[in-house]
Amino acid sequence: MDGEGDLLEQAAAALRRGDLRQAQLLCQRALRAQPRQARGWMLAAKLAQASADYSSQCSAAARAAKLEPGNVGIQLGYAEALVLAGQLAQARSLVADLQSRAQTAADWAALGQFYLSAVDYAAAVTAYRRAAALAPGDTAAQANLASALAITGAGGEAEQLLDSLLAQDPLDADSHYNRATLRRVGKGDNHIAEMTAALQMGPPDEAPLCHALAKEYEDCGEYDRAWSYLERGARARRSRLSYRVERDEQSMADIAAHFDSRWLQQQRCNEGVAGPIFVLGLPRSGTTLVDRMLSSHSQVASLGEINDLALALVRAAGPHGSRRELMAQAARADMAALGRDYRSTTAQYGVEARYLVDKTPLNFLYLGIIVAALPGARVVHLRRHPVATCHALYKTLFRMACPFSYDLGDLARYYLAYQRLLDHWRQVLGADGWVDVDYEALVTAPEDELHHLLAACDLPWEPGCLDFHRNPAPVATASAAQVREPVHTRSVGLWRHYSAGLSPLIEQLQRAGVNCD
Repeated sequence: MDGEGDLLEQAAAALRRGDLRQAQLLCQRALRAQPRQARGWMLAAKLAQASADYSSQCSAAARAAKLEPGNVGIQLGYAEALVLAGQLAQARSLVADLQSRAQTAADWAALGQFYLSAVDYAAAVTAYRRAAALAPGDTAAQANLASALAITGAGGEAEQLLDSLLAQDPLDADSHYNRATLRRVGKGDNHIAEMTAALQMGPPDEAPLCHALAKEYEDCGEYDRAWSYLERGARARRSRLSYRVERDEQSMADIAAHFDSRWLQQQRCNEGVAGPIFVLGLPRSGTTLVDRMLSSHSQVASLGEINDLALALVRAAGPHGSRRELMAQAARADMAALGRDYRSTTAQYGVEARYLVDKTPLNFLYLGIIVAALPGARVVHLRRHPVATCHALYKTLFRMACPFSYDLGDLARYYLAYQRLLDHWRQVLGADGWVDVDYEALVTAPEDELHHLLAACDLPWEPGCLDFHRNPAPVATASAAQVREPVHTRSVGLWRHYSAGLSPLIEQLQRAGVNCD
């Protein structure tokens, strides 16, 4: 037994250093010797996931779950594998059974994490409340609950929880940032002095505190101080990342190379079902605002930011070892089957409406695939002033997403790659491939622009769409606080207060021919 355990430890170490082949060999040896090791089957599931072999991942996780039916962690691992395999309904059934048996705070916290990933935010709040009640001294449980409450619109309760956490630990930089994003502050009502003192004490990671200070100084109109903290925070976050923008540039170039006009002409998908509505574009370009407007219509409901299209693409392409392999294999996939797979997985959310909105900004990568696999879909692309978009990205502290956003050079290069890919899609798909919505026009003349948007989506006019801020649905994006307010123009031209600091990015965009006036 110890020998097999050593093999599994060696396999896990190989996986951590990126040697997938060696990890697979070691794991297979361990399982041949001891096929009833649940831990070994869960590692096999992780290895299958690493190569995007979701079917094998699901099979391995199922073996582990059968061996240890009482282990909540393993059962949730199986549920996550089911989701990746496109079986959300079965995963939810499994998790519902687990919830009836959950006993510890750790069990409930794990359930909350699953519900967050499954965009079931009400269930996530319930789970995190239970975890916090069972472990009142567990600050992580309280922080998780505060985050879930903010998503569901309970900002006041979330702020109280974060105040309590910060009273216990003034160096909790994440709680400082999360609290700062809940609402606008003013010169007589802010946390600047408290956060400045915390920053001077030297938190382990100063990026969240710096971004929080930048946000509150901006709210107070002190733009020079806001920029100094923003620049400092972005530099701190970038120093912790191994990100290389060249990989994203190459991925977008590969997409354009594989999904060209000839490829589109070879597709023969005639699926006539109307919808869904894809709302996409760069993050922080206004996608959440449009999503809230559309989902305030009586015939529309939003699924939020989901990864179902990307997962359907990966399942259609099959196992692969790199992004380049993924795109090459996806270009040979059956688009009609991909579209059916996507409709099947999104139907499992249980949301009923004539149109469902998929508000995943980075679906701009797959515009041609959307048109080929889902010809009844409507696509809404958000455009925003290029520097305003980049500034909004730069000042947002993302957790895992958008690693290109913490360096002005990376940010400019990513924006230019995005623009090249959009130009490619325009050439391939033509003028009718999607409808463009300009953020600045939308917030300046919302009723006029909304009339055009609803008509483009084949929806009748409903004035209630202008009251999107009354929509009680959860918002799990960086715009959560803003879209609970009526439409405003505060962000139009805001970047100009930072034009000196943004000048390297502006110059890089202008050299590439981007109009930044």
